[in-house]
Amino acid sequence: MSLHLGDTAPDFTAETSEGQVSFHDWAGDSWVVFFSHPADFTPVCTTELGRVAQLQDEWDARGVKVIALSVDSTEQHAGWKPDIEKYSNTTVAYPIIADEDKKVALAYDMIHEGEGDSSSVRSVFIIDPAKKVRLSLTYPKSVGRNFDEILRSVDALQTTDKAAVSTPVDWRKGDKLIVPPTLSTDDAKQKYDDVEEFYPYLRTTSGPKA
Repeated sequence: MSLHLGDTAPDFTAETSEGQVSFHDWAGDSWVVFFSHPADFTPVCTTELGRVAQLQDEWDARGVKVIALSVDSTEQHAGWKPDIEKYSNTTVAYPIIADEDKKVALAYDMIHEGEGDSSSVRSVFIIDPAKKVRLSLTYPKSVGRNFDEILRSVDALQTTDKAAVSTPVDWRKGDKLIVPPTLSTDDAKQKYDDVEEFYPYLRTTSGPKA
């Protein structure tokens, strides 16, 4: 099964490092970053889970809950967690799903046979408060992710949800936004602040008028 943007994120109940979680209930009205890693006690995964924990204040500021998954057991998660915390000098406060039967990984298409074994690849899903999949990324097992980019993506999604705008390449919070091409420039100037036209289809703005 492949999940597409706009699909409802599959619900599930699973054991985690923080106890049993019923996913949709746990998510509540928050945004969620749900990511998988191949295995506990592996080097790249240790750096990734530590980085996610270091960013806890950033997730909180955006109303984002984070949850991880691998096909290891809760006992393995518990044994590995101190290594992550020591290496990254942080506290891992978010749950890590124990998916030994691979039901969750299969529901989210996290197991790719071409990657050489039956462990999960490095998938990321950004899920909105309506439980819709808004962004997905898949990395090979050998490449660690950039979670600053995932934070940037959350910022972009939250910004474009609040106003009828898009974000340009390399956009970061506070940068100029793009006016929808469906509006004429004259209409855009009525709706948005400081509209600058490069082409009739490419106009930038600092945002909607107050």
